[in-house]
Amino acid sequence: MNDEAQKALLAICLMAAFADGANDERERDQIKHIAESLAPGAGIDLPGLYQDVLFKRRSLEDAAAALGSQEARQLAYEMAVCVCDADGGRSEAEQGFLERLRVALALEAGPAQAFAREAADIADTPLQPGQPAGDAAAPQAEPAPDSEELDKTILNYAILNGALELLPESLASMAILPLQVKMVYRIGQAYHYELDRGHIKDFAATLGIGLTGQYVEQVGRKLLGGLLKTVGGSMLGGLGSAATGSAFSFAATYALGQVAKQYYAGGRTIDMGQLKAVFASLLEQGKGLQTRYTGEIQQKARTVDVSQLAGLVRQQ
Repeated sequence: MNDEAQKALLAICLMAAFADGANDERERDQIKHIAESLAPGAGIDLPGLYQDVLFKRRSLEDAAAALGSQEARQLAYEMAVCVCDADGGRSEAEQGFLERLRVALALEAGPAQAFAREAADIADTPLQPGQPAGDAAAPQAEPAPDSEELDKTILNYAILNGALELLPESLASMAILPLQVKMVYRIGQAYHYELDRGHIKDFAATLGIGLTGQYVEQVGRKLLGGLLKTVGGSMLGGLGSAATGSAFSFAATYALGQVAKQYYAGGRTIDMGQLKAVFASLLEQGKGLQTRYTGEIQQKARTVDVSQLAGLVRQQ
């Protein structure tokens, strides 16, 4: 894939990230930081591309026209769907953007819409089936949870998300995000807080790991590393080739879980500035810890049924 095609794909990802027009300053800053961090050695002016997209100096139709092959156009659509669904609850503006993109890419409506439905099914998985999640209510006076069991739960989520990042399908990377949300929800429940999705997304964003930004970064690393190509609409890359992304997904999930555990165990009284510093330290710890579990991550990747990703997310 040449630089122009890579630039077009990244531009479409960024356009998808800003499609709903509701991104807060933290999310814009995170995506800007991602563009800057991915820029060295990329051969593409990513910060400049970010500015072009943000200020609408590059059109969706121009980006689509730069993608010559059917495979590249299909990949662009898949990536855009996953970016729009990364934080759940696809908006009307995002839906309109995806339809405009589909037309610009000259993709058939049936298969494109089927993929979008599958992505939405994964992204919108209920936090707890059959039970609505309200606001983060005050905890009741109940026994404290088993700290060691929570540590095992966090580690299991981290291993699963590291494994998903190794898989070739585009939806596998997106499934990491609702799993992180469900993990925080379960930790809150353990400390007798009933959390809603909005609270969890805001908590993660405050730590600097917005869900949309995470997916943009995952895709950007693979794309610029030459690890993406498409066959039958799927992103391909061997288990070894996705190792960097897997390490990041493991570490981010581990750190998010451990910070959430400290936050809710402390009655949500810890200052967010302190939590950000703790998260940064735990992220480094998670990166080191990942090497110890590489074998388990790879084994888990071999057992995941990618045709049942929505069910997998629902069961966790």
